[in-house]
This record gives sequence, C-alpha cells and structure tokens, in this order.
Amino acid sequence: MKFKLSLLAAIAATALSATAAQADIAVATAGPITGQYATFGEQMKKGMEQAVADINAAGGVLGQKLKLEVGDDACDPKQAVAVANQLAKAGVKFVAGHFCSGSSIPASQVYAEEGILQISPASTNPKLTEQGLKNVFRVCGRDDQQGLIAGKYLLDNYKGKNVAILHDKSAYGKGLADETQKALNAGGQKETIYEAYTAGEKDYSALVSKLKQANVDAVYIGGYHTEAGLIARQMKDQGMKAIIVSGDALVTNEYWAITGDAGENTMMTFGPDPREKPDAKAVVEKFRKAGYEPEGYTLYTYAALQIWADAVKQANSTDAAKVADVLRKGSYNTVIGKIGFDAKGDVTSPAYVWYKWKNGQYAEVK
Repeated sequence: MKFKLSLLAAIAATALSATAAQADIAVATAGPITGQYATFGEQMKKGMEQAVADINAAGGVLGQKLKLEVGDDACDPKQAVAVANQLAKAGVKFVAGHFCSGSSIPASQVYAEEGILQISPASTNPKLTEQGLKNVFRVCGRDDQQGLIAGKYLLDNYKGKNVAILHDKSAYGKGLADETQKALNAGGQKETIYEAYTAGEKDYSALVSKLKQANVDAVYIGGYHTEAGLIARQMKDQGMKAIIVSGDALVTNEYWAITGDAGENTMMTFGPDPREKPDAKAVVEKFRKAGYEPEGYTLYTYAALQIWADAVKQANSTDAAKVADVLRKGSYNTVIGKIGFDAKGDVTSPAYVWYKWKNGQYAEVK
C-alpha cells in the first residue's frame, strides 16, 4: 500500500510539474482602449494580439505559450496606476505600454516595484527613461529629439515670421511644445504666442481668434489629434491660412476625419513608416488580409513584444532584471528595424522624418 501511495504521489508530482512547465506566460499591453484617444489603444491592442499569435505559432517562449492581458488607462495617470497594479496581480511579466507619457511615467513606478519589464511603444517624454529605472525601455524616440527637428523646421521656413506654440498641458504635449520652443529660441527666434489649451473641449474659437489677431503664420501644436483637428477646422472657419506643425500623435487617419480639408498641408514628425520596411512585409500583409491597416503604433507595439521575447530567450528567464541586462547589451531585428538600447533604455539610433497631409492622406516628405 505504501508503495502504491508513493507511486501515486510521484505521478501526481510529475503531473503538477508538467502542468507548471506548460503554464502560459502572461504579457500585457496597456493604453487608451476607451476615451478620445482610443484609436491609439486599438493600434496597440491589434499589434500585441498579432505578435502574441505569431510567437505562439512559432512555439512560444521558453517552451510556454503567451497569454495576453489588456489594460485600459484611458490616458489618465490615476487610472494608469490602477491598471498597472491590476496587471501585477495578474502576474504579467511584460507590459507593452503605455501610450500617453502621463500614464507611462506613474505606471513605471509600479512596474519597477513589482519586477515587471516595461517597453513603451509610444511614450516620448524624456522623464520616462530619466528616472533611473532599470526595467523601463521605449522603442520610440524622445520629445527632445522631435523638438529639435520641429524647431529647425520652423527656423528654416518661418524665420522672422509669427510662430505660435500651443500645448494641451499633458506630459506629452507640453514636453513636445517646450522642446520645440527651446530649439526655436536657441536659433535666435522668439515665438509670438505661447499658450496652453484644455484637452477635451470642443470650442477653441477664442484661442483661434487670438492667433488670427497676431497674424500667426505657423502654429506648432503639442498635443493629440482630437484637439489639433478641431483647432485646424476652427482656424479655417475664421479664414486663417497658417500652417499647423505637430508631432507623432497626428499621424492617424482620425485627424483627417476631424479636419476634412482644413487639415491640408499639416506637417508632423514621426519615425520612418515601418510598413515600408522589408522585415515588416509579411506581418503587414497579415493585418491587411484581416481588414486592418497597421498604421501609427501598431507595429511599434508588435516590435516591443518581439524584442522582449528575444531577450527572454537569451536570458533563459522572464526575470525583469535579467532580461533588462540582456536588452542593454545587444540589438534586435524587428518589424520596425534593428533596435538597440542605451543605458537609460532609449533607442540608440532614433530617427524622425516629416509627414504631410495631402488630399486626405499622410505621406513621408522625401
């Protein structure tokens, strides 16, 4: 009887061990799944879903399948912290997120405390990687890099003319506006207007009137496509001809859906379109066959999981500290190109180019 019990116990232990070995590894994406910036949350969710599916189809990670969790922060800092805590309780090992810098920065503190590796596909505020957290990375550039390019463009094209700089008070929008202002001022030009506006409002006619009275020739907007689109439309309503210049948050078809032809000639900084890269061709075709166009941050999110999965395999562990050490030592082939990280967790070779809205479509300015 004792022999039988011992045998049964051994079989049970083996079964439990096998089950544990095959348990799914929880990974997550977190961003604005709902709210006015939900178009970006959808991009992240779609990118992560396809990356999880492709990695699982190739055998998973360390012999285990990936299981996707999705957190909705609505680009709200407090909600982002709550989401981060929920994901920690769910046992996630990796988070591709958040989208808004104002969400990524407070959430990163939770991930650091809980030993979760974070790679943001989209948060550009420098503070995210200036905190000294070893578990935090991003696959996009930074506002101080975008701001240099935007400031130079304004100096080259609007030297001696009236330039306005606006921002929505968010970590992303104000950070981008301030870096652009800094570059403009360093080039010897002072902006005519520097003004904050409140995100979520519908009527910016008073602000637009102020721009019109100042005979503004170019308006730099640090903010998201929803408000920028309304400002563009209301500028046209008041007969303004000034060009709008902005950042990566306007690189979405929803901007034109808001502006119509009022968005014509809007200029934006963003990375080179990853959909055009040979390494992305097969993945892009999968999205398009499924009826989804992988614009904006779709492929950036896909790449974030690609990188993490490769680093986990090299580290032979999902431990955040071990994976972070590996990430800082090598480079990774992804759908958005070869990515390497510096000691802070920023990409070593950030690239920004100009895009322009024309006839309802945006395209890179060659």
